[in-house]
Amino acid sequence: MSGSDLTDDGGKASGAMLAIGELAVRIGVPTHVLRYWETRFPQLKPLQRSGRRRYYRAEDVALAERIHHLLHVQGFTVEGARKALSEPGAAPTARAPLMREMLDSAAPSQGKTGIPVEALVALRQRLAAALG
Repeated sequence: MSGSDLTDDGGKASGAMLAIGELAVRIGVPTHVLRYWETRFPQLKPLQRSGRRRYYRAEDVALAERIHHLLHVQGFTVEGARKALSEPGAAPTARAPLMREMLDSAAPSQGKTGIPVEALVALRQRLAAALG
């Protein structure tokens, strides 16, 4: 890595490619999750160098961050996230998955996770009724 690939604080410049481990740390998922996403999201195609080492370009990083947001923040399923990414001009933030709707409409008391306790109880009851 050359000196031009580094920022003043020692981190990588915004245009530098990230190895799979670096991207995993950046978005907070294990590396195997990124490899799984590559099989489910055809748009996510990192460069592969010798030894099949993966390097993510800036556009790959942005896509991985968007996938993470859809799956882990907005609560989409993999199939729902795929559809949201493939629809031209679609604004995935305008969608409201069922669980997110329930959490947002619940009373303000929250547990350790920051999710309203009442929403978790209601979700548990709905799941029990569906399975029962």
